[in-house]
Amino acid sequence: MPSQTTLAIEATGLAKSFGETRAVDGVDLAVRRGAVYGVLGPNGAGKTTTIRMLATLLRPDGGSARVLGHDIVEDADAVREAISLTGQLASVDEDLTGRENLILIGRLLGLRRPAAKARADELIGAFGLDEASGRLVKHYSGGMRRRLDIAASIVVTPELMFLDEPTTGLDPRSRNQVWDIVRTLAAGGTTILLCTQYLDEADQLAEGIAVIDHGRVIAEGTPGQLKASVGLGALHVRLLDPARRPEAQAVLERGLEAVHLEPDPAALSAPCSDAGRAAEAIAELTRAGIGVADFALGQPSLDEVFLALTGHPAEQASADDTAGGAS
Repeated sequence: MPSQTTLAIEATGLAKSFGETRAVDGVDLAVRRGAVYGVLGPNGAGKTTTIRMLATLLRPDGGSARVLGHDIVEDADAVREAISLTGQLASVDEDLTGRENLILIGRLLGLRRPAAKARADELIGAFGLDEASGRLVKHYSGGMRRRLDIAASIVVTPELMFLDEPTTGLDPRSRNQVWDIVRTLAAGGTTILLCTQYLDEADQLAEGIAVIDHGRVIAEGTPGQLKASVGLGALHVRLLDPARRPEAQAVLERGLEAVHLEPDPAALSAPCSDAGRAAEAIAELTRAGIGVADFALGQPSLDEVFLALTGHPAEQASADDTAGGAS
């Protein structure tokens, strides 16, 4: 266990209920300073509730936590001064331009007008918003809004940034842009707690991951450790024609178990540690006239790890989905 001075977040037994719903049920976390740490789980798992407690927006019913050395209940003001929170919905004003939003936030945070303007221009350039900076935010695309929202969160660079599902609903290009922003922030020393239901996002960005299901941490480790813990190899297949994926799934299920449809519409995977069985499965696809773009036998994906740990895919919402604040 890292020493307290090296930890940005240290939570023990954190718990929160909404009526009869136990949204968070004894979460323990230890996140070192300067890390990108993923909190992974489906909608309703308790991720957002955990973030809201750590960010002092909700008072926990049980347990304790320290953020950057400050108790989240007894020293909440000090926590708020050192963090930023980017939620699932954009927090910028749609009736202002992108530049006006950033200047306004800078002024609210105590920057003098020249400094606020200079910082706004710096962020606009860094986030690739030069051409859109003079347009009203209501006319921005989803990816542009998300970039502006993250820029607004770092007008004054925080020591710790909470990112709650930052790429939900974004197209692949915008998603990659947000990933690049996260990497840049982390390289500059900002600790990032990334809540996501996208396993490839956690695999790309996080050095450590806590898997949450039904309000509890059910597994924790690096992406590699989590994959190794399942103890299975996996056959990964990518088809030439995504439209034939249902047919390919049926063919693969003749010789393999638990064929999983990946987020990529042309990709499938299945647990498989036997190279002979994998070769025969590919041969069956060929005999069925289904073109294969590429295939590989290797470690399971995080999707398969999550399925093995929880019994359901990460994309599947839990029964708590309808409970307010329980996502």
